[in-house]
Amino acid sequence: MNTSEILKKVRKIEIYTKRIVDTVLGGEYRSSFKGKGIEFHDVREYITGDDIKTIDWNVTARMGSPYVKRYIDERELNIILLIDISGSTIFGSFERKREKIAEISALFAFSAIRNNDRVGLLPFTDRVEKYIPPEKGRKHALLIIREILFFKPEDVKTDPIPAMEYLLFILKRRGIIFFISDFLGENFEIERIKKTFSILSRKHDLIPVIVRDRFEEEFNMRGLIDIKDPETGEEIAIPSNEIMSFLRKRNDEELFKLFKKNDCDWIYLRTDGDYIKEIEKFFLRRAKRMAI
Repeated sequence: MNTSEILKKVRKIEIYTKRIVDTVLGGEYRSSFKGKGIEFHDVREYITGDDIKTIDWNVTARMGSPYVKRYIDERELNIILLIDISGSTIFGSFERKREKIAEISALFAFSAIRNNDRVGLLPFTDRVEKYIPPEKGRKHALLIIREILFFKPEDVKTDPIPAMEYLLFILKRRGIIFFISDFLGENFEIERIKKTFSILSRKHDLIPVIVRDRFEEEFNMRGLIDIKDPETGEEIAIPSNEIMSFLRKRNDEELFKLFKKNDCDWIYLRTDGDYIKEIEKFFLRRAKRMAI
């Protein structure tokens, strides 16, 4: 694509996703993500009923009457889009996963910008391909969308561990990390990633976003696979698509167990599905949790 075509594509995504943010997701986002801490704001005179633990004794001594500290929620958040841009994201029977990931990321980015939060990007393959620190503003959000769509990685393999370790090193303040990937491949095996994943989820609000193509879920493989019973020695011919479906289901069950164990909310999306509806439902679930 030339520069004009790139800008046209990015602008199209901006118009589409911004409309959704303004009409559907804006309020849900704000209710779903709140600052995890509080920060000092100012002091005021003590009023009957105030918690005596909030009294500022230094100011009280200077003024000759009791004053209490006031705190406010830490509202501005750092949002990081941790995005898999390996070779598998170019695949798509309905639409390329990379393009769908860009739209999903735009929803998160514009929701954050609308609420005056900062957004950053870390695209990865089997290495950290690039890091764009969190910033505010529309231009910054558009830069992130362009990078997701058109960035050319150095490799096509995938390995999430270097990227997760990099965020553990670089992020000094607690943030919200949308971890967007298909979560497929041998380097996503649970025993391999669980330690780093768990550490990252303890330090930050880690939200896995699984993006899959329907062909990655619905196997239409021809042929049979011979399975031998280790006890009886009997051989049974089983359709290969049933074997693949079983293995994928078992792997996903272990993946979801990892998410639950680390108290992670997650989103499961398909490129041929209504991802806007699924993200809205996710925001509503999060809002209920935050209200408890």
